[in-house]
Amino acid sequence: MAPRLNLFDWWSRDTPKGTPVIVKMENPNFSIVEINGLNDAFKPVNKSRLKNAKQVRWVLYLKANRAVGFVAWLLGTIKKRLLLRQGVDNASEKLGKGKLMLRIIKAFLVTLMVILAFEMVAHLKGWHHFEKPNLYILHSYEIQGLFHVVYVGWLEFRTRYIAPFVLFLSTFCLVLFIVQSLDRLILCLGCLYIKLKKIKPRIDGGSFDLDDLEGALYDYPMVLVQIPMCNEREVYELSISAACQLDWPKERIIIQVLDDSNDESIEWLIKNEVSKWSQKGINIIYRHRLDRTGYKAGNLKSAMSCDYVKDYEFVAIFDADFQPTPDFLKHTVPHFKDNPELGLVQARWAFVNKDENLLTRLQNINLCFHFEVEQQVNGVFLNFFGFNGTAGVWRIKALEESGGWLERTTVEDMDIAVRAHLNGWKFIYLNDVKVLCEIPESFEAYRKQQHRWHSGPMQLFRLCLPAIIKSKISIWKKLNLIFLFFLLRKLILPFYSFTLFCIVLPLTMFIPEAELPMWVICYVPVLMTFLNILPAPKSIPFIAPYLLFENTMSVTKFNAMVSGLFQLGSSYEWIVTKKAGRSTESDLLADADEDEGTMIQPQIIKEQKLIKPVKKINKIYRKELALAFLLLTASVRSLLSAHGLHFYFLLFQGVTFLLVGLDLIGEQVS
Repeated sequence: MAPRLNLFDWWSRDTPKGTPVIVKMENPNFSIVEINGLNDAFKPVNKSRLKNAKQVRWVLYLKANRAVGFVAWLLGTIKKRLLLRQGVDNASEKLGKGKLMLRIIKAFLVTLMVILAFEMVAHLKGWHHFEKPNLYILHSYEIQGLFHVVYVGWLEFRTRYIAPFVLFLSTFCLVLFIVQSLDRLILCLGCLYIKLKKIKPRIDGGSFDLDDLEGALYDYPMVLVQIPMCNEREVYELSISAACQLDWPKERIIIQVLDDSNDESIEWLIKNEVSKWSQKGINIIYRHRLDRTGYKAGNLKSAMSCDYVKDYEFVAIFDADFQPTPDFLKHTVPHFKDNPELGLVQARWAFVNKDENLLTRLQNINLCFHFEVEQQVNGVFLNFFGFNGTAGVWRIKALEESGGWLERTTVEDMDIAVRAHLNGWKFIYLNDVKVLCEIPESFEAYRKQQHRWHSGPMQLFRLCLPAIIKSKISIWKKLNLIFLFFLLRKLILPFYSFTLFCIVLPLTMFIPEAELPMWVICYVPVLMTFLNILPAPKSIPFIAPYLLFENTMSVTKFNAMVSGLFQLGSSYEWIVTKKAGRSTESDLLADADEDEGTMIQPQIIKEQKLIKPVKKINKIYRKELALAFLLLTASVRSLLSAHGLHFYFLLFQGVTFLLVGLDLIGEQVS
């Protein structure tokens, strides 16, 4: 087990209390405090009298020993994983473009290693021509040898051919960087305005009163609740239980459990859970598809084709790990009353495991900004935002008029939101209504999720662009959809983040003619990071890891964006995000004892006992590792050029990539 180096333990340290003990020793080398009474034991003591030079020295020795032990463990881990390949496996590179990008990064790394060797030799020989603002090309009589000829030739080639291209690329990325930073700043100002003015969606037609159920039952609209899932062994029980406890008249609600599982044991467990709640009087139905065609969109589309769905007016959708509160429908459905143009009410996500590890804390920062700022501002000022796929209530008429669920992309939620917006439907976002859910706790699961979230929008952009241009909505709404919703936030952001900070910035270390200004490298990124982290103020201590980790994730996001835009590899593949959940075997056995009348099969429980936990195999992410060594190489070059801030930024960024490549973040999660 790796030693944990927690820098925040001192926050939670408590002062030890208890009965004081006096020990007398011959020739003591420390001070003794006399206690005359019971109350004297808890009086503040002058701490300086309790310490001497020998004690301080031993404390320093102990801290130094711990630090050396951590470094030794880290080096040993790197040796075992990278050199000896013990207990690790390569992250799957199923996509063709993934292998291509890995080869490009490796070739780039080898090239820069060669350039670094040239620079180091030139530095040792005193050839500092590259440090001059205006490159001075030597005359033939100043040449000192063959190596000097090659080095001077490289300088001339760099100045005439490479530097202009890098300058153009850096200028292009700077323009995109400024535009995206202005967009973030405007979103933050909009959120501040909403907070100051206390703007919230209001219910025009009044809420529902369950106490007056007998006289006004017909006033409650018919609500369909859908729970799509696929092999969700860990969380199926939580979502079904939460949906069955929604505070709504039983005669006006029906719950569909839409199971795409291909594991027979999980299928039986979900079916038995549905049967248990059905015997308690809940109107719940279990549906299972034989194949997973269309993934989640195909599942929802199949469920909406049922004959009884035509009797329902609204549909609430919850993914398998979502746990709505009993009053969820009372806070969302009333917004539809006397508001016939409203098509969607979206609630906010809240996370049960946001403090599980460093990875979940960093995800929480991004998602808090998304819900607190992006969704809220777009909902208030535009009445449009991307549906989050869950924790929302749709008017079924809006779904039908917009074409229903389509299986053409892996972001069916964004697809239906765009089509509904083009048909004139309005959306409402409720920042105060929160639904508990989980976020990935391992880097492997998080990377797969981010790949789907960033490849799908590019697929959708290709398909929706003609419809957006031909639609009858206003020009400014078309511009918002094309340039802000798709291009700026889904394409430009991953492009410039990867290109500017992972390609151009290391190149400028080897090409001083194209050096980036300090405000691009440090000041603006720190300011934007601070704005992103404001919706989650408890995460401010993690601002530095967050800044570097976002650059690390730009590799995956850029990869996904390119694959979705050009339909490369398996960009349409949907891998279910692994969840932790809380259901255990003991919980299942307890439920079996309490509910003797249920249909839980003994052989299913026996199968659960026989299942052995799969040993976790850590992954080595080769693209991240290659880019880490690239940045560390650039750090060495930056040190030679005496660009101190460049050096430290690239060094920290490279170490962050290295830690991600070794999967140290997810190692603590079993």
